[in-house]
Amino acid sequence: MDIFDPIILLVLVAGLYMAWNIGANDLANSMGTSVGTGALSLKQVVIIAGTLELVGALAFGDRVTTKIAKGIVPIEDIISVDPNIVIIGSLAAILAASFWITFATFYHMPVSTTHAIVGAITGFGLVATMFVDTFTIDQIQWIVLGKIVISWITSPLIGALMAFIIFTIIRIFLLARVDDPYKLEKKFGYLQILSACFVALAHGSNDVANAIGPLSAALSAANITEYGVIPMWVLAIGGIGIVIGLGTWGWKVIETVGSSITELTPTRGFSAEFATAVVVFGHSYSALPISTTHTLVGAVVGVGLAGGLAAVDLSVIKKIILSWVITVPVAALTSGLIFIILMKVL
Repeated sequence: MDIFDPIILLVLVAGLYMAWNIGANDLANSMGTSVGTGALSLKQVVIIAGTLELVGALAFGDRVTTKIAKGIVPIEDIISVDPNIVIIGSLAAILAASFWITFATFYHMPVSTTHAIVGAITGFGLVATMFVDTFTIDQIQWIVLGKIVISWITSPLIGALMAFIIFTIIRIFLLARVDDPYKLEKKFGYLQILSACFVALAHGSNDVANAIGPLSAALSAANITEYGVIPMWVLAIGGIGIVIGLGTWGWKVIETVGSSITELTPTRGFSAEFATAVVVFGHSYSALPISTTHTLVGAVVGVGLAGGLAAVDLSVIKKIILSWVITVPVAALTSGLIFIILMKVL
């Protein structure tokens, strides 16, 4: 196959669509605290995040992308039997995850694009055992999947704890000791711009894989790219799509994270963003695809709890957690169904 083959073009468009979804939902919620505190306008966020998202994706995105592309389902084994199954399966996974994220974004819910794509890939892998005699469920990398799932649980907790500690330190040693807290908050507005940049860079390093991982697997199966190697132009597709998504539809989720969970000030926003970026970068270095959404929401809850439980809108948290819980099974089931349909049609 070549890059102009109709099914490959369809996979590329689907990958761009997935990246658009990541920008509209995932990057938007990551930058929501900056908009919520007034440190940055939506236009400024698009410019800053757009630049650093691309840098993060191009400089560091290949580690997690490789994990998504071949770390869960043994893609190489399936390619040796029938490369077409990998191409169709990757397309099914991308579409399934994308449809769910579009639905969630429409209802202003910050779901995890990482959960969606990992669930979708797992769903494809499970159904693929019906089409490849030599491929069994035991060959799915359950240990790797288990590590990813554990990181989903620990990352928001670590983010919440780290943000809680950072804000508590700021409150005790700075806010409580100055005569003009408003002036200090204004200074932290500038620091929050830096922390927002840190979040965008970290997000690009980890979450671009959610769009590019399955795309990379499909391109490898079609012999367009070398197996296990992520070309810069492929990473660029993810980065560009994310930026477009943020600029066109990101405001929906920004409203939820930036103002609905708890009241955010520049000191609180800085604490949440800095904690999120540290946690996400740490997992990117470990090649683990974690949820920036979970980490950021956990961090926002952490700074909210620093002001007491009453400062957190628990009804919003319950809705967000519910959307998290159903993301993986919905994506997995949808991916399996789309894969079966595509196998019969294509």
